Amino acid sequence: MVRPRHGFALIDAVAGGVMLGIGLAVILSLASRSITTQAVGQKQMVAAWLVDELLGSVVMEGPVLFPQRNATNGRFDAPFDEFEFDVRLEDLGLNAPFQVTAVVRWQFGSSEQSVQAQTYIARREGDLELPADRIPSEPIDRIERYYQDEEDAAN
Repeated sequence: MVRPRHGFALIDAVAGGVMLGIGLAVILSLASRSITTQAVGQKQMVAAWLVDELLGSVVMEGPVLFPQRNATNGRFDAPFDEFEFDVRLEDLGLNAPFQVTAVVRWQFGSSEQSVQAQTYIARREGDLELPADRIPSEPIDRIERYYQDEEDAAN
């Protein structure tokens, strides 16, 4: 006669519960990391948009007028008020473009994160008064030259 083994099912249930607990802990840990990574990616994407907006504003207003009309550092307005910005414009000379660096920073947990972009932006026409010796002595009549070129092409 075979004796029934008492307690075997209990050990089986305890071992299964432990394995289930470990599995759930791993899944929750992965989910937590995934959510954190997604949040970091979202902040980086928003910061990249804000950097692009800053550089677009410098292009639109021109590197000469931008610092006169706008703050070059500070905090964005709501809903982006958790982001700080810094725009640095370096004049490289009369016939050279400005070196423009835009940085957007934000606090994530205990660390500071940032996105930075650097480019060269030329002066806008009219931003700079040219020296008198560079202005043509007589104006160019572009309309007359256009029609003259058409007549030359027809002959």
